[in-house]
Order: sequence, then structure tokens, then C-alpha cells
Amino acid sequence: MILHEKIAAQLPAWRERVAKLVKEHGETVVDQVTIGQVYGGMRDIKSLVTDISFVDPATGIKFRGMSIPDALRKLPKPRGSKMPYAGGLFYLLIVGEIPTRAEAEEVEAEWAKRAEVPDHVFKILKNMPKETHPMVLLSQAVLALQSTSEFAKKYASGMKKDAYWEPTLEDALNLTAKLPVIAAYIYRLKYFGETKKPKYNPRQDYGKNLARMMGVADRKGYAELSRLYFILHSDHESGNVSAHATHLVGSALSDAYYAYSGGLNGLAGPLHGLANQECLGWLLSVQEKFGGVPSREELYKFAWDTLNSGKVIPGYGHAVLRVTDPRFTAQLEFAKARFPEDPIVRLAELVYDVVPAVLKEQGKAKNPAPNVDAISGTLQYYYGVREFDFYTVLFGVGRALGVMPNLVWARALGQPIERPKSLSTAMLEEAAQAR
Repeated sequence: MILHEKIAAQLPAWRERVAKLVKEHGETVVDQVTIGQVYGGMRDIKSLVTDISFVDPATGIKFRGMSIPDALRKLPKPRGSKMPYAGGLFYLLIVGEIPTRAEAEEVEAEWAKRAEVPDHVFKILKNMPKETHPMVLLSQAVLALQSTSEFAKKYASGMKKDAYWEPTLEDALNLTAKLPVIAAYIYRLKYFGETKKPKYNPRQDYGKNLARMMGVADRKGYAELSRLYFILHSDHESGNVSAHATHLVGSALSDAYYAYSGGLNGLAGPLHGLANQECLGWLLSVQEKFGGVPSREELYKFAWDTLNSGKVIPGYGHAVLRVTDPRFTAQLEFAKARFPEDPIVRLAELVYDVVPAVLKEQGKAKNPAPNVDAISGTLQYYYGVREFDFYTVLFGVGRALGVMPNLVWARALGQPIERPKSLSTAMLEEAAQAR
């Protein structure tokens, strides 16, 4: 398998590089921690390492050093498509190189071979209460797959630490392969009461399979959106909740299924994966209030009224970025190229023109520009996927494409169990008085 071969070829140099860095510079201070950071959710503390992606405050996220516009342009695409293979993105994140079309298609072929979901997973989902949130269903399904873990089997039978990454790679491929099938089943079960098991078509790529299995009317258009959506939501450094939770659980040598189920549970939180539906809900409320797209002046006043009432305008501002999120830009360009007259798209573009200026005038936001969530729900809504609480499931499928490469490389480089030290409030008070 090409991914196994590529990682194996890189590992000796990587292990030597890391060992030398730790041995010769292990005492080098890379950051200082303040009491405000300790109490502020460890914000901005430099204490994690990943070579998969990095968020540059001035330019946005970089996948293996590559910007989103470059990745969308350079990654190989299915014939007739303008959006890249998800398999090509997965190859880039794991290997660190832009794949050829054949290499991207080899990853897609691996997924097709591994996409069959065991019957017991469908039974668990079918037997859950009807009101169960779709993210609970997804997390349960991933956890139910744990009995198939290659890492758990190999670890139980005994293997060398240097080989931990190999069954982890198998689990990563098996898990990511099954996610579109599981997501489509959850969608059809939850909102349409259907229990027919979706079938992955080996002649179609990852994005097109999801569009077909979900039963979206415009399968070609939605396949393109899925390819884009998975790439944009794949990774975002290792400090966000879903990525960090996956890494934390995995650092205990829990397998990929345990680890990613934990990551999904974090993604389900209102401060993480639910933001996209809140943004769309706000846009729809504006449309309803004005009976369509308001004028620039009307929106300007409405934005100020919203802020003055103590509410926020969702989708604007970012913990790291100080510019417009390139993931927002990519989605806006996607929409304007395909359905520019859609009223929600026109409204989202108008909000982009008006709201940052309002937030600047207010002076409270460090970054008044839009983030990825400001428009992602809008595109789903256009293609008829209007079940808001399902959006985070789609986010979860994409996020797996980023955190699984991180897990594989953490095992390959022997990263230890994560165990930060805690202090009491009294200790922090003493530290403050001692200064």
C-alpha cells in the first residue's frame, strides 16, 4: 500500500530528527505561561506539535505548508470536477507531498475496499431512540467499530513500539473509509425513517459516494461541495477541541476508534462544531425579518441593533486568524460560481460587506472578519440538506481526514501520553504575590 511505503521511507529520518532535537535542545524554552492563560483555557500556549497543519494568523490555515488556494489548485481532481479528490488531500496530510492523480486514486481505491460497515453498527443505530442527536449516532457508530481495531488486536498479541503506527494506519484507513456510509445511513434513518444500508460504489470517489448515498437531488453539485467541504474541515492545527481530544485519547494508546469517538464528542459542543448551524439560522432570521435580502443600510442598522441588545453576530471573529478565513473565501467563491442569485448567498455576501465594518466601529472584536462557519451551512441549505443538526456530522467526516494522519504520525514518532501538571488557585495566588 502506497501510504505505508511512503511513511516507512520517511520514518528513519524523522525519528532521528526528533530524537536529536529533544536530546540537544530539550531544555530550550519555547513559551511562557501566565495565570490568565491557565484560567483562560490554555489559549495560545505553545505546547503541542503537529506537522500536518498550521494556522497562520496573517494568511490562514496551511496544509503541510500549503495554503488552501494552492491546495485546491494543485491537488488532483476527478475528471470533469473542479474540486480535488478527498483521497488526494488525505495523501498530502499523511505523506507531506502533493500526490499524482494515480496516487490520489489509489487512496480512493483503498477506501472503496474498506468501506463495508459491519451489520452490528447499523443495528445499534437503528435501535437508538428516534430523538437521538445525529452526533450521538455518529459517535456511537465509531465506537461500535472498535471491535474491528487492528491496533487493539496487534497490541494484545504483542508488538514492538516502532511498529505501533502500522496497525494505526490500517485503523485510520478503515475508519475514514466507512464514515460516508455511516453518515449517509444516519441521514436517511434520522430524517426519512429509512433503514436500507447504503452501498459504497468503488467506481465513484469519496465525495460522490456521499452525495449518492444521502440521496441529494443534485448529486453532481453536492459531490463537488462534499469534496470542498471535506478538505476545508479536515484539520486546523492540533489545539482545537476535536483534534486535541483525539490526540489526548490516542496518547494513552487507545485505538483510532476510541480516540476519534472522543474527538467527535468535543466537536458536538456549541462552541465548536455547532457554529455553522447557528450562522445559517441567523442569516435565515435576517431574511425573514426583511422579507428577503435587506438593503445595505437596513443590514447596517440591524447589525448594530443586534450588538446593542447584547447578542453576537455568529460567524465573525476567530481565535487565531486576523484576516478573512480562506475557508470562508473558498466557499463564497464556490457559491458565486454556481448559484450567485440564491438569496441566502446574496445575503451572506452582503453581511460580509457590512458586518466587519460594524464590528470594527464597535471595537471589541480582535478579528471582525468571517470564519468558515459564516457560510458553510448556507451551501448545505442550497443543496437541500436543511436538517441543521446534521451539519456537524458532515464536519465530523471531514475532520477525520486531518486527525487520523496526526494520530498515525504521533504513533510513528513515539509521542508519549499527554499529562500536563495542575495547580491549585492558592498556588497561583502565591505565585502572583511572589512577583
